[in-house]
Amino acid sequence: MKKRHQQKLIVLTFVLLLALNLPILLLFDSIQEIFGLPAIYIYIFSIWSISIFTSLLIVSRYYE
Repeated sequence: MKKRHQQKLIVLTFVLLLALNLPILLLFDSIQEIFGLPAIYIYIFSIWSISIFTSLLIVSRYYE
């Protein structure tokens, strides 16, 4: 794997650590519901799916 791809994955890891940190999570811990689900669930699963998609893009460019 090229060095720049590794660096992108490391940056993605740090962004995820910040996004899933407790103070940020507590911002979404409320009674509000979006489509019948608590806002914190929507936030966690959207961050999770965005991270999977982003890492897929980074890794797939490596194999081109």
